[in-house]
Parts: sequence; C-alpha cells; structure tokens
Amino acid sequence: MQRAEDRLTLAAFAAVALLAGGNAVGVRFSNRELDPLWGAALRFGAASVLLLSVMAVRRMPFPRGRALAGAALYGILEFGVTFALAYYALVHIHAGLGQTILSLTPLATLLLAVAQRLERFRATAALGTVLATAGVAVISRAPLSGGVPLLSFLAILGSMLSFAQATVLVRRLPKVHPVTMNAVGMTAAAALLFAGSAAAGDTWRLPDRAATWWALAYLVVAGSVLTFVLFLFVVQHWDASRAAYVFVVIPIVTIVLSAWLDDEPLTASLLLGTPLILAGVYVGALWRRQPAQP
Repeated sequence: MQRAEDRLTLAAFAAVALLAGGNAVGVRFSNRELDPLWGAALRFGAASVLLLSVMAVRRMPFPRGRALAGAALYGILEFGVTFALAYYALVHIHAGLGQTILSLTPLATLLLAVAQRLERFRATAALGTVLATAGVAVISRAPLSGGVPLLSFLAILGSMLSFAQATVLVRRLPKVHPVTMNAVGMTAAAALLFAGSAAAGDTWRLPDRAATWWALAYLVVAGSVLTFVLFLFVVQHWDASRAAYVFVVIPIVTIVLSAWLDDEPLTASLLLGTPLILAGVYVGALWRRQPAQP
C-alpha cells in the first residue's frame, strides 16, 4: 500500500513538472498584450471559478475556522504575492532566467522549514539544490545574460521566497482536500490581484490575439487547476523541501517550450545541464538512506 502511494506521489510530481513547464512561457505571451496584474487576476479568477464549480458538482464541504483562514493565507502567498511578482518580473526577463532563480526554491524551502522547526537540515537536500541550480544555470545560460533590471531580479527573488513559505505553510495547516484548498486560495488571491491591478491603473480588457487566448486557457486549466491540485497532493505526502524540487525539473520543459514558441536560444547546453538537474533531484528529493538492519 505504501509503495503504491509513493508511486502515485512520484507520478503526480512528474505531472506537475510537465504541466508547470509551460507556465512561464504562457505568462510571457500574456504579458505582451495584457498588463501583468490584470493578466494574473484573469488567470486565477477563472481558475477559482472552475475549482468552485468542481466543489459544487462533487458537493465538497467548504472549510471553516482555522482551515478556512489557513487556505486563504496559503492562496494569498502562493498565488497572490508569488505570481504578482513573477508576472512583473517576466515582462523584462526571459523565462529561462526566471526559472533559474526559481530553481533555488528547494533550498529556500528547506531553510524556512528548518527555521520553523518542521524539518531537520539535510546535507543531501542542500547538495541536491546546488547541483540542480547549476544545471538550470547551464541550460538557460543565465550567468551570461546581462542587462537584467534590478527590480525585475528582486521581484523574481521575492516570488521564489513567497512560494517557498507557502509550501512550508501547508505542512502547518489542517489537512484540506487539494481541490478545496486551491479553490479557497485562488479566490482569495484573485481578489487581491484584482485590487492590485485596479490600484496600479491597469487597463481591464480581454485579449485580441488568438495566441493570448490560448496562453490564458493553458494557464487556467493546466497551469493553475491541474498543476496546483497535483502539487498540493505531493506536499501532503512528502516533506515541503522534497516537494519543492519540482522547481528544478520544470526549467527543462520551460526552456524547450520557450525555444519552440518564443524563439529563446536553445543550444547544446541543454544536454550538459540536464544531467546535473536530474542528479540534483535524485540526491535532494528521491534518494533516501535505508535504515540499518538489526
């Protein structure tokens, strides 16, 4: 039974990496026509409606008390703060560079979990993060790209830290079904993003280009609903820092898609960086020392 559950969690982990790999590219397409906060608000507003509809059809109970407050706080961090900063940053930086910074999420998650006494520090997790981040840097060639605006860099760094804290927070909250947790969280985040968009003076309009509509459709269904329901399932079965390793697998998908759809350069560095990423994920997230037999 335990092995079947582990295999299911690993399958969910792989699905999150595959589905989330298109998110940064979708955001880049969205940002070309829509103001960043308005695009994020549209995305999570539509996703929250879809998830609330699933709850209604399946007659899933709405959380109350601490569970409700926790789900709302999780959503504000995970979707509101994280994606407001990420959408802003991806106006000025390529998806590959953004994913390089986000690949530090496992290390940030581990350090936050240790500081909040939810996990013990693991040298293998730190080593895995170093290996994987080096691999992401190689395939995206982030160290070689200059002219990155300071505010954009700080925004993507803040996005990474916000996501890491939200992942740790889930482990402290009452257990809620992933669909319900995301429905409540995305509703709270959408309200925050709509308010932020209005305060920023964004133009509230629907897209004109077919490419933007396709990007939004992907971001809502695959990049939000499916991705984060599966991600919460992984977090509820693995340590937060272990689940966060999905962020160092995502760039492989992102950079291939970005090269195909967004004309981002793709070179042999992908072949050099991918083994480092896979080694880092294995060491940090998948490898477990077996207890000594008596």
